[in-house]
Amino acid sequence: MNPLNERIDKFLERLNDAKKRNLYFYQAPIEKIYDAHVIVEGKDMIMFGSYSYLGLLNHPKINEASKKAIDEFSTGAHGVRLLAGTTKLHIQLEERIAKFKQREAGAVFSSGYVTNLTTISTLLTKDDYVFCDKYDHASIVDGAIQSRADFIRFDHNDMEHLEDLLKETPDDSVKLIVVDAVYSMDGDITPLPALIELKKKYNAILMIDEAHSLGVLGENGKGIEEYFNIYNEVDIDMGTLSKTIPSVGGYIAGDRNLIDFIKHNSRAYIFSAALPPPQVMAAIVSFDIIEEEKWRIKKLWENIDHYTSELKKMGYNIMNTQSAVVPILLKDDELALKLTRILWDEGILIFPILTPAIPPGTSRLRSCIMASHSSEDIDKALRALYKGGKDLGLI
Repeated sequence: MNPLNERIDKFLERLNDAKKRNLYFYQAPIEKIYDAHVIVEGKDMIMFGSYSYLGLLNHPKINEASKKAIDEFSTGAHGVRLLAGTTKLHIQLEERIAKFKQREAGAVFSSGYVTNLTTISTLLTKDDYVFCDKYDHASIVDGAIQSRADFIRFDHNDMEHLEDLLKETPDDSVKLIVVDAVYSMDGDITPLPALIELKKKYNAILMIDEAHSLGVLGENGKGIEEYFNIYNEVDIDMGTLSKTIPSVGGYIAGDRNLIDFIKHNSRAYIFSAALPPPQVMAAIVSFDIIEEEKWRIKKLWENIDHYTSELKKMGYNIMNTQSAVVPILLKDDELALKLTRILWDEGILIFPILTPAIPPGTSRLRSCIMASHSSEDIDKALRALYKGGKDLGLI
C-alpha cells in the first residue's frame, strides 16, 4: 500500500471509532445563534466553545453596519490590497486598530493564522534567529519554519531558559522573540515585564500574539500592555478579527516603517484578496463597541471568576488559567471524550482537546467563557460538570 494511504487509513480508524461510539464532536453544524446559546441538531445548547469573549457575535449594531457596507461596496473586493482591492473601509479599519492599540499604523490580513505566518516569514531571513515559546500557536511555529531563520524554542514562560538561549546568539544578529499574550490551550499569560527586560538586554525584537487577550485583558480590554500597565515596548502587536472581534482576518500594529515594509513585501498581503467590505465594517464597529460598552469586560470577568472558583471547589484541575480560556485537565483522551458526551447530553456545547494537538497526557476540555453567559448558563454548566465528574470518577 502507498505510505500516504497507510497514514490516512490509520487516522480514519481513530476517526471512525469515535463516530461509531458517538464520541465525535467536531464540525457540528450550528443552525441558529442567540445570546450564548446555539441550536445544534435541533437542540438548544449553551455555547462554551466560542471565542466571542465579549459576546459581540450577533450584536445588532455590528450586523446593521455590515449590511450597510454591502449596500455601498457589495460583498467582495476588486482584488488584492496592493492593487484594486483597497477601499476606504480598509484604511479606516487599519487606522482604527492603530488608535486602539496606540500604534502608528496597522495592516490587516485574511486570517489570524496568515497574519503570523506572513509577518514572521516576511521579516526574517536564513541569517536571523527566532525564539518561540514551546506553547506558541501553530501559526507562529509555521511562520518561524517558513522564514528559514534559526528556529529556537524555549520552555513555556521560562525566562531563564530564554536568556540562556539569547546569550548564545551573535550580538549583531536579528533576534525576534514571538509569544502568545494568552496561551490558547492553557489560558495563562506571558510574563511581559520579563520579556521586555530581555529584549532590551539582548537587542531583540518582541512580537506578541493577542488573539485571546484582545477584549479580555486590561480594564478597557486593550490587551496585554494595559494588563501590565506597560506601553510602547512591544515592537509588533498581532491580533485576530475573528475572536473578540466577530469578523474574520488578522492584523499587526506597529510603527509606520514596519507596516509599510510588510505591506510591500508580504506575499500574503500582496497575493491574497482583500477582506470583504461587510467584514471590514463589522471589525470597525466592534472596536467602537468595546470602548462604548465597557460593562461587557466586567461581566466577562464576573463569569470567569464564578466558573473557575466553582470548578476548583469541585476538585477539577484548571491548570494556571488567568483568562477566558479555562482548561479542564483530564490527561486521558478517552475521559475527555466521555465527559464531553455527558455535557452535550446535558445541553452544554464544549469541545475536547486531544493529542496530537497537545502533548500526550494533557488531554482536556477547553471552556471558553463569554460576557453573554448568564449566571444561569454558568450554573447549568457547573451542574453538568459536577454530574459528569462524579459519573466518571473524576472528582
